[in-house]
Amino acid sequence: MELHDIWFVIIAFLWTGYFFLEGFDFGVGVLTGPLARDRAERRVLLNTIGPVWDGNEVWLITAAGATFAAFPEWYATLFSGFYLPLLAILVCLIVRGVAFEYRHKRDGERWQGNWERAILWSSVLPAVLWGVLFANMVHGVKLDADHEYTGGLFDLFHPYALLGGLVTFVLFTFHGAVFTALKTVGEIRTRARRAATGLGAATVLLLSGFLSWTQADRGDGVTAAVAVGAVVALSGALAANTRGREGRAFALSGVTVAAFSATLFLVLFPDVMPSSLNDAWSLTTSNASSSPYTLRIISWLAAVATPLVLLYQGWTYWVFRKRIGTQHIAPGPHGPAAAVPGRHGPAEAAPGSRAQAGR
Repeated sequence: MELHDIWFVIIAFLWTGYFFLEGFDFGVGVLTGPLARDRAERRVLLNTIGPVWDGNEVWLITAAGATFAAFPEWYATLFSGFYLPLLAILVCLIVRGVAFEYRHKRDGERWQGNWERAILWSSVLPAVLWGVLFANMVHGVKLDADHEYTGGLFDLFHPYALLGGLVTFVLFTFHGAVFTALKTVGEIRTRARRAATGLGAATVLLLSGFLSWTQADRGDGVTAAVAVGAVVALSGALAANTRGREGRAFALSGVTVAAFSATLFLVLFPDVMPSSLNDAWSLTTSNASSSPYTLRIISWLAAVATPLVLLYQGWTYWVFRKRIGTQHIAPGPHGPAAAVPGRHGPAEAAPGSRAQAGR
């Protein structure tokens, strides 16, 4: 493999890590609406991702930075052609981060309710738009001979892309429901498992349809095997959730997300953005890459930095591995739903509780 092909694999790995981690993160945000019955339960849900949500977004920043360094032509075409959807995602991520940090600053019901709704909707929109954008990259977009996107905004929302957005939304929400069942105790854990059962069944149907369409459009034997693996892993996650094996269910839902992402990148390779107007105008790993010297420099930097990031993030998840429930939420001056400021934004469990283990 050439060095630019290796960097394509690295970028695929970074996006896969982002979808795996931010996937359940978005899913928990979505579930704060339908799953939680009161403010205390919403706080439990937000506490499950409170210590890790911002670390999960590092994978997005790294993936974008790696694309800029290794494939500047890809980066330029991607961020100019998909400018408005990417801007919408960026605004959602900003609003979501502000909501996590500001939600517990005041005790007022209206104040906290507005920020909680902001978390909900700023989780829904990116979960849909990421699927729409990646489906467009796989399907092909209107690139001219200068690798410029010549289509309009509504050209990005065709049936295949809309199905891709629906798949990522349902898959991430299922991933989040399984994570919630793994991280909580009590009634909310039981409801999360029930929600995961329904979401899992819907995800099997939608994912099978989308991957079949992808395979018919551009797939080969390798992509077919990985796509089948994604559906099998999802079915296993659904079965494990039904039996109450939450750790196994979460691991298999993670495998599903990884296999889904791998299928998209395998179908894409060696292109990075196919042209739907003329195959000769497509961006590929060779014509979109930086110089060999630049690729060698960033390869050394990645070799040093990546293991450190993985170790630190793994340690963070280990420290905050305990389950939590409403009994771990400290009551405030206005009852159980009042907020308690914490060092990690929404991680507001009572001092000394299992949710604060390792602090």
